[in-house]
Amino acid sequence: MQTLKLADTGRTTTQLGYGCSSLMGALGRRGSLALLEAAYDAGIRHFDVAPMYGYGEAEACVGEFRQRHRDEITITTKYGIPPARNRALLGIARRLAGPIVQHVPALKQRLSRAASAVAAPAEKASFTAEQAKASLERSLAALKTDRIDAWLLHDAEADDLRDDGLLRFLEDSVAKGTLGTFGIGSDRNQVEALLQERAGYCRVLQYQWSILDEAIALGGPFRIHHRALTDNFRSLHAALIADPERCSRWSDEVGVDLDDRGILAAVMLKASFVFNPDSIVLVSTKNPNHIRENVRVAGEPALVAPARRLHALMQREARREGLPSTTTPSRMTAS
Repeated sequence: MQTLKLADTGRTTTQLGYGCSSLMGALGRRGSLALLEAAYDAGIRHFDVAPMYGYGEAEACVGEFRQRHRDEITITTKYGIPPARNRALLGIARRLAGPIVQHVPALKQRLSRAASAVAAPAEKASFTAEQAKASLERSLAALKTDRIDAWLLHDAEADDLRDDGLLRFLEDSVAKGTLGTFGIGSDRNQVEALLQERAGYCRVLQYQWSILDEAIALGGPFRIHHRALTDNFRSLHAALIADPERCSRWSDEVGVDLDDRGILAAVMLKASFVFNPDSIVLVSTKNPNHIRENVRVAGEPALVAPARRLHALMQREARREGLPSTTTPSRMTAS
């Protein structure tokens, strides 16, 4: 497993990280801990969580997992989106609904939508030193630790960061050793404004990157990327299946069979590692076999050339035909 330095924390971790947004929920604590152990056994050492994940229970689950491995893993958590409302009610409902969903799978989406409505946060947090301090203390307690490796302001925009005391609090927390480093996890469309207007907060930036995006110049803040697949994969695969001539032409150019879902997913994920060699790439799945496959892809040298070819092809075709793509910030270094 490829390793790298985690920003300015002084710690080393794996380039492949596990996103914990799928923990708890229908899995429950035992299943969630088993999933974390599967990621650990596969070689992953970085874990990304937030107070809102798992209906507000994911941090505590990661904290229990951390007790088994302590200094062997690194953890990112966040502040800015509060945990779910009605957590106790949701816990009861989840336990009752689990057996029903197993026998009536068609109910799964309906129940999921209902749970999301009940669990929605009351409102986005205001980014102040006082609220940050309270949130940090809750996360430290949930994670059963006295230090968090990387703490990110969740969905923060430049206009949210007007309290100078917040930046001082973050810097003081690093100086005291409570935080290894800090940064912002937001939508990629916010990155350029954050770098221009609030560079002091941008020691770490976490945002989306997929093969549909332009390559990013090396240097600047430490980066963590997610969503290499998800909707981007589904959109691209659907477009290729709908146009067999294009799929055949692209497959010939890339050198792999792109109508094969597994191959396309592997090449897209590999591109995230190839084009972001100094960044952590997060994956999130409830399937241990998928975790192991992601680890294989991360370390597979034979996928490097197809990943480069598909990325070049995607950028060329996107400019020519307006295929699905996301906006890439043109400037990626803080001034």
